[in-house]
Amino acid sequence: MKKQHLWKPLAASVVLTLSVSANAQVSAAEAAKLGNELTCVGAVTAGNDAGTIPAFSGKWLGTPPGINYTPNVGQHPIDPYADDKPILVIDGQNWEQYKDNLSEGQIALLKRFATSYQIPVYQGRRDFRYPDEVCEIAKRNALESTLVDGGMGFTGYMGAIPFPIPSGENQAMQVLANHNFPYRAYTEEMEKRDLAEVNNSGKVTWGRTTNKGLNIVTEPSHMGKPIGEVMAYSDTRTLLPTRNEGTGTVSIEPVNFAQGERLAWNYNPGTRRVRQLPEYGFDTPAAGTSGKMTIDQDRLMNGSPERYDWVLKGKKEIYVPANTYKVHEESVSYDELLTPNHPNPAFMRYELRRVWVLEGNLKDTHRHKYGKRVLYIDEDTWHGIMSDFYDTRGELVNHAIVNYYYAYDMNAWHAGSSFYQDLATGGYIGYNLFQDLEKGPILNAGKFTKEMFTPAALRRSSH
Repeated sequence: MKKQHLWKPLAASVVLTLSVSANAQVSAAEAAKLGNELTCVGAVTAGNDAGTIPAFSGKWLGTPPGINYTPNVGQHPIDPYADDKPILVIDGQNWEQYKDNLSEGQIALLKRFATSYQIPVYQGRRDFRYPDEVCEIAKRNALESTLVDGGMGFTGYMGAIPFPIPSGENQAMQVLANHNFPYRAYTEEMEKRDLAEVNNSGKVTWGRTTNKGLNIVTEPSHMGKPIGEVMAYSDTRTLLPTRNEGTGTVSIEPVNFAQGERLAWNYNPGTRRVRQLPEYGFDTPAAGTSGKMTIDQDRLMNGSPERYDWVLKGKKEIYVPANTYKVHEESVSYDELLTPNHPNPAFMRYELRRVWVLEGNLKDTHRHKYGKRVLYIDEDTWHGIMSDFYDTRGELVNHAIVNYYYAYDMNAWHAGSSFYQDLATGGYIGYNLFQDLEKGPILNAGKFTKEMFTPAALRRSSH
């Protein structure tokens, strides 16, 4: 079916096709497990038999007691576990004892930087929960959501993951849909966001942007309504490097990539013109990264899944970043954080968590820089938090982490700073950095409308 232009409504025949495809995913008895032996979004409530993963407590919704935090203004995160100390440090000497709980990318870094790279492991914490409204929508989605168009889209209701209990055919695409459509901030603004390209000697080349985003599927007035055409809008303006200052891009993200496509427009200050980009996404290099990061590596995987065959490898217990407040505190300086070869392990926090392992293999009919990508998706949040990337020859070339933390502004988990390790050169990218800035992300302030993300708006605001 021909893709629709997202500035226009879908044809009635398309709407009919999608509605006919809808059917229940799990039985009422299965859905009743949500909020009981499963959390409201489908994670196993119990801990593991070894006691190294705790049971889900969900005792906190929003700001924990004793934390002084002002939401929606860009205050840096405050660590509720500031007194925790590592219970284990995995390094170049002892990693083989823990290899069953490590990814190939982690092992590669432990081998290569045996005297400096470490994985500090902390006590597991599962104390935060989603709002009741999100839980209610997730349960309704469990009963009614279904994949359509070969997994390129889905039916269901806005405001929660579509498949809290993956089941039936094509569970891999259900898990990927959960990763792309969790409950997250409906507005996000960063007055400044830094990007650091760190070479193997530790020299830093800086980039800086401003960013605005409007996430339609979690906007309060849309919560619980049937999923629509548009997922999100974004606006990015370049401040650094100086040669690119004033460049801007607005984009629109569809819900269903078989019915619509990602569209983007760029403003060039040299020509003072706005033009539509012929392609935006996939392995297009992310600005300011010298090709060490692709556009679809933001949050590890985003955009259309069409170039890969996706396979679900099940769940594993893996040491992954979790409750990563420490790395985002206002007291952290870039000089301390951005050490040669890899970010400073002293600011990292890992926990043993149950994660879904999702593998994407490049189709013979498509091209991409990465021939295989392996995503590790946290069962508690459905966010991809770690990924290994392989080139088209099967060589491991990149290992990436996203440091998520529970944001009190929105009662859910937010993607903080991420790091993309180039295993070929020994350099890395520090992305979405704000530690050394006056403000962090301004979440759910609610001052954006979709009219602010059009090509015309980009043209007006760029002159």
